[in-house]
Amino acid sequence: MMNRQPYFLRIYFLIFILAVGFGGIIWRIFYLGTIKKEFLEQQSAARSLRVIDIPAHRGMITDRNGLPLAISTPAAAIWVSPVLYDATPEQEFQLAKILKVTNAFLKNKITQEKGHTFVYLKRHLPPEQAELVKALGIPGIFTQREYQRYYPEGEVAAQLLGFTNVDESGVEGLELTYDQWLRGVAGRKEVAKDRLGRVVNELRVITEPQPGHNLALSIDRNIQYLAYKELQNAVDKYRATSGSAIVLDVQSGEILAMVNQPSYNPNGHMEKRTAGFRNRAVTDVFEPGSTAKTFSIVSALESGKYHPWTKINTSPGWWYVDGNKVTDREVRDMDYGVLTVAGVLQKSSNVGVSKITLSLPSDNLLSVLQRFGFGESTYSGFPGEVGGHLPDNLRNRPFVLATLAFGYSISVTPLQLVRAYAALATGGILSGITFLKNGGGTLLKRRILSQKIAIDTLNMLEMVLGSGGTGQKGQVAGYKVAGKTGTAYMTGVKGYEKHSYHSAFVGVAPVSAPRLAIVVVLQNPQGEHFGGLVAAPVFANIMAGALRTLNVPPDNL
Repeated sequence: MMNRQPYFLRIYFLIFILAVGFGGIIWRIFYLGTIKKEFLEQQSAARSLRVIDIPAHRGMITDRNGLPLAISTPAAAIWVSPVLYDATPEQEFQLAKILKVTNAFLKNKITQEKGHTFVYLKRHLPPEQAELVKALGIPGIFTQREYQRYYPEGEVAAQLLGFTNVDESGVEGLELTYDQWLRGVAGRKEVAKDRLGRVVNELRVITEPQPGHNLALSIDRNIQYLAYKELQNAVDKYRATSGSAIVLDVQSGEILAMVNQPSYNPNGHMEKRTAGFRNRAVTDVFEPGSTAKTFSIVSALESGKYHPWTKINTSPGWWYVDGNKVTDREVRDMDYGVLTVAGVLQKSSNVGVSKITLSLPSDNLLSVLQRFGFGESTYSGFPGEVGGHLPDNLRNRPFVLATLAFGYSISVTPLQLVRAYAALATGGILSGITFLKNGGGTLLKRRILSQKIAIDTLNMLEMVLGSGGTGQKGQVAGYKVAGKTGTAYMTGVKGYEKHSYHSAFVGVAPVSAPRLAIVVVLQNPQGEHFGGLVAAPVFANIMAGALRTLNVPPDNL
């Protein structure tokens, strides 16, 4: 009989091995399910649970009537995890086509970032294009919701509003000034992701996103557009290098329009900075020329030595000051003969205004200019605003004082100039400047001039636009207008350039109850260059349209 014992031993041994293995499995299940449960759950969550941002849209910028000037629109970002990326040649071709990049660019981008888990491929993509990317189903390619800034007015308000960067942070203009107010606070949520990094479940919102605050500007969109088109037409017509125009509500200190040429489209790509980005109305200075004669006349009236009807002999149209010739025309001497103080302003006589100024203490004019805000910032809050320049000391410098009297030896911004004329319109009260709707109620105001002298000066400025004045082309049908022309040489590397000019006109209307002050400045117009011929018509067209827009009643029917 065959010995069966070894056979049973093998069976028992096999059963023992299976029992031990099964017991080990039971123990492992027990160990992982109880003793190591918390640790394993933490490890699992660490690999699949993520906290991601919920984007918050930036606040909207509107004009004073609630019309949008800057809004945030939904967009999408496309990003790749190079360690997970696995696309077929056809998928890669389609992806490059949708993203509007070359296959080579796509491959290089992903290859260079090999080993990373997050790389942007395209930002601010329209949502419908992002859906096309998702439809490709490429492992390692993901979409992310975000917002993109859009400016409905385009280049019309470009330098004023500025723009944001790819992350919707303000980098220029009012977008930068009020960035903290406009910027939203991103929320956070917990999500579950699969092994490819795709969100498979949104678990909970940790913090809700907080959208940015809306910002209502003092700008009137219709007046802004009007001013932009009129300035653009003039720059094109006279082939000027650049230009600026500002419309200011003298009653509230609110800016209703601020435009520049050349401009740019803020909805385009902003990688390359150009001169068009600059808001020249607050960042660029120029010598104001004859527009500054108004303040020389104010200085004369304040002295008590002169009155509007006081006579000044300007013959023969020139005179020498400290060995330097002052003349009433740069080409030929213009002999205006005997003029009243009002006539000096009306004819814009360099000889007359310099004789008046040099007959007074040397600090008189400088004191007036300082009170009107020249030589310092208007504190409008606009980034990059400059304060201009005033000479420090005029004692024993008669020629510098003479040139200061007719707008040289001083540099100003268009904003400073229009603000100073607004002070005459308000009866001698200098007000702060604001870009915000109803911001004028909190602005600092101070009296810098007696009401009588302010009114007398305004009446003389009205004569500038009358018969025989230099500013007749600044007239506005139905309204009494007070203003002043200005033409000054531009400076170059070797000093003043004899054929390059700043041409300006600044004025207020209606004179009987002033509401608006407007300044227009053109740099280096070709052909005609006098402010009364080049800038005054632009002023008239803007003023006429703005007064109608605001329903300001005529005072000169």
